[in-house]
Amino acid sequence: MAGADGLAPADGEGPDGGPSARLAGGDPRPLVLLLCTGNAARSVMAGAALAGAPIRVLTAGTHVVEGQPMSRRTRAALEAVGIAPGHHRSHQVTADDLAAADVVVAMSGEHVAWVRRAHPGAAAKTATIKRLCRDLEAGEDPLAERVARLGLAGVELGTWEDVEDPAGGEDEDYLACATSLRELCSQLMERVATVPGPAEPARR
Repeated sequence: MAGADGLAPADGEGPDGGPSARLAGGDPRPLVLLLCTGNAARSVMAGAALAGAPIRVLTAGTHVVEGQPMSRRTRAALEAVGIAPGHHRSHQVTADDLAAADVVVAMSGEHVAWVRRAHPGAAAKTATIKRLCRDLEAGEDPLAERVARLGLAGVELGTWEDVEDPAGGEDEDYLACATSLRELCSQLMERVATVPGPAEPARR
């Protein structure tokens, strides 16, 4: 589950573990940064959907009021689609977050564009969740290498990539968003996972 800073704790780690320790090296699992605007709905839903996956997950936003709890509608939508909401406090994305991530998974094209403007060094590993579900190849190479081969810094953004923001909408808008992200996150994990290569024959 996501911790107070939005980062899913490592196995055996409590929910209040500090982000600096978890962003530091020493954990071989890839770090997936989920990015939306306010870190209040879309990235929170995606983070909850990925809880328990063999990755580290950090959720953040581009324009955040820091430290806000999960909204009632976000929590209710997650519960309605069978996802445990966990614990959450909103987090403004930082340069350190972006540098540590193996891939930055944006909820819409505007977030990719923001990274390109504000943190161009992270542009080559930033894409929308829908583009990654379509274009990222699973394989035995490390995630960062497979992401780098996509040439993401120069791809043209399309409106088809956006996960609609439910903010300001009704309960059914949040439910629709949670339903969509549950499916997208399932597809994403199939892409993010490192597929072992064929085993070498045993030597006699």
